[in-house]
Amino acid sequence: MEQRLEFSEALLKKYDQTGPRYTSYPTAVQFVPALNADVYSNIAQTASQDNPEQPLSLYFHIPFCDTLCYYCGCSKIITRDYSLAIPYIEYIEKEIKLQAPLFGNRLVTQLHLGGGTPTFLDNQQMTSLMQMAKDAFTLDESDQREFSIEIDPRSVDNERIELLANIGFNRLSMGIQDFDPQVQKAVNRIQSKEDTLNVINHAREVGFKSISVDLIYGLPKQQLETFSVTLDSIIGAKPDRVAVYNYAHMPHLFKTQKGIKEVELPNGELKLKLLALTIEKLTNAGYIYIGMDHFSLPEDELSIAQRQGTLHRNFQGYSTQAECDLIGLGLSSIGKVGNSYSQNEKDIESYYSALDKNKLPILRGVELDKDDVMRRHIISELMCHSALTFTEIETMFDINFKEYFKQELLDLETFTEDNLLIISEDGLQITPSGRMLMRNIGMQFDAYLKPGGRKGKKGTYSKLI
Repeated sequence: MEQRLEFSEALLKKYDQTGPRYTSYPTAVQFVPALNADVYSNIAQTASQDNPEQPLSLYFHIPFCDTLCYYCGCSKIITRDYSLAIPYIEYIEKEIKLQAPLFGNRLVTQLHLGGGTPTFLDNQQMTSLMQMAKDAFTLDESDQREFSIEIDPRSVDNERIELLANIGFNRLSMGIQDFDPQVQKAVNRIQSKEDTLNVINHAREVGFKSISVDLIYGLPKQQLETFSVTLDSIIGAKPDRVAVYNYAHMPHLFKTQKGIKEVELPNGELKLKLLALTIEKLTNAGYIYIGMDHFSLPEDELSIAQRQGTLHRNFQGYSTQAECDLIGLGLSSIGKVGNSYSQNEKDIESYYSALDKNKLPILRGVELDKDDVMRRHIISELMCHSALTFTEIETMFDINFKEYFKQELLDLETFTEDNLLIISEDGLQITPSGRMLMRNIGMQFDAYLKPGGRKGKKGTYSKLI
């Protein structure tokens, strides 16, 4: 796959529509209550019986934050009452004890703590949580494990970073968004550049293998000159991965965004210029464009996985471990087991109530049929590798690709006319100028979005650019 990226403002404007991010297919919009705790348990046990050597991935959702970032659309609980973490950890332990027996002794090669703010937990709680996981599951202790945690640089010191390394984490990610003081004030996230860079440096000193940072373009009061300074600071710190997200202003869905003044948001022209600046600076500094909003250094595992054709995409974004079943633990957490997705209760009282009844707190989910699995594979290949081979799909799913996807191939012709995609006798290849629009291309294979396609719920999605 050609990893070059070409930026075309005209084409981005033409194709700037709303659409899914495809961390799953079908997307969470299609999850239904019919996939309950009993159905999930059967799926998990069957998956482990059929594939006892398949590795596992654990995701823990820690929903608490002690401050409100206005832009955030995550599932969170804003509080300065740190004692709320005490019962939450106790209920996580109950959930672990219900989940672990379903999966036997399968090896956990990937583990991630997200939020909210996982570093809301104190050192003892963090240590206890990792011990619970170790007691219930078989955790990979090799250097090949991927155990990561999202941190808030404002809530950690050198001692905390050292503790995280000592209890098994070897990767960390952190939100930065923008170092400019005016932008930080407008989004209610005051974060010192000096403290943030110190966290990155100390994490390296104590042996973290991979460090990822998040930036957001399109925030209030952002300007090219000031965001350029932020980018220069990030490039100077040389994190292994950089994710640059488009701010989607949807206060009707995320009430916290009502704290942002719309008149202070950059217009569409400026947003495109901020994106172009970001791409130019990161690629000039040697970062490889992985896809969507992710960049990584050439020697990073994501870049290597993309070159080797083993890159995958899941609810944590791009991943190197395509074959894992993902167990979601904690409030609102989403998992992927076998050919199914499931999501936990999103209300904390409902989450606690289910576990008090010794029942998994599954709220909803979806089981995939053959068509879903095939379309998921196609969309993933396009999102991860910018290419698709017809014979591979035909062999895997026993179909004639050009007959099965006759309408999709017709719908893709507009992309070929704009030199975003090449359709050959053998497959599809997204061009360098099409790589920024891979979501648009993937959407052509989404049966739930197509007129006359599969019946499903209509979702509300963010702009693609």
